[in-house]
Amino acid sequence: SRRFRKMAAPAGRYLWRVLTPRRGWVWPGIDLRLAAAPTLVSAVPPARPYAEKTAKKGSQRTKKEETKKKQVTRRRPLMSKPVDDVYLTWHYERPSYEVEEAVGMLKKFQQLDFTYPKQYVYINVFLDMALEKKKKVEPFASSVLLPHRFTEETNKVLVFTENEQEAEIARENGAAIVGGVELIKWILEDEIQADFYVAVPAIIPKLIPLRNKLRRKYPSTKRNSLGHDIPKMVQHFRECLEYSVEDESVIKTRIARLDMPAEGIIANLKAVIHDMCTFKPLTYGPIVQRLVIRSSTSEGLLLKLDGLLPQVEKVEEIKNADDKEKNADDEEKRVQESVST
Repeated sequence: SRRFRKMAAPAGRYLWRVLTPRRGWVWPGIDLRLAAAPTLVSAVPPARPYAEKTAKKGSQRTKKEETKKKQVTRRRPLMSKPVDDVYLTWHYERPSYEVEEAVGMLKKFQQLDFTYPKQYVYINVFLDMALEKKKKVEPFASSVLLPHRFTEETNKVLVFTENEQEAEIARENGAAIVGGVELIKWILEDEIQADFYVAVPAIIPKLIPLRNKLRRKYPSTKRNSLGHDIPKMVQHFRECLEYSVEDESVIKTRIARLDMPAEGIIANLKAVIHDMCTFKPLTYGPIVQRLVIRSSTSEGLLLKLDGLLPQVEKVEEIKNADDKEKNADDEEKRVQESVST
């Protein structure tokens, strides 16, 4: 039987090759029958004769809703004070220091690290700009005259005036540039630049082309850069410290040098903080949330705010200051209207 199978297999293959081109003669209509015969596995799925059942509302949740739900992780409360000298910092609250203690620590860090003794002292101030409902304090820039100067550098002040006597007074008090309307073209073309711009009320209507160019540096009574007391304005802006609100309501500025007496560093710090507090009424809470002090080479030390911020009892004084500021704005508008007419 095995020998018969071996002989039958080649014979069958030969017979199939002979009959394949002539299968239409032997079995007429075989091609149509094979094409019409149903296949075991259909390539195209049959069309559904009925509609899919709609899912009930709320029965299934989308993936977006599931991803929104985050697992609530319960954390152990942080401990207040470490017992040992070596500990994991993330298990304890960040220590805060009195300003006198923090300044002493910065001086000690400098001695232990053998760093430059005259390095700058910086503060990082984190602000709360919120007012009632959705209102916020607008980002601001200000200048403050520190009680203890820590640098011999002076700012470049430009004075706008068309009066020869006022121009002479400005030069005597240290103004770098003094002039009138002729300076407008040079400023717009960036041929003249200054750190601060001061003007007298008589010339302010003619400086309107510079409003978009100077922006915050445009002379204004709010910034004490518009007035008749030229010596006072020039002296203030030549020696003042300028700071501004950066992204995420943070102010970073230097306030002193590390080799200064501790009393001088603290006095400069308080002067800057008190100037910042004037931009938000105390009725909405303090504007300073956190205060960090550091030197150029040291870590930041968190300060306790007790004794650094204005007291709530002085709300009336702040309101009076706001009233004075409003009166100054009204006076500035009246000056512009009177001069323009």
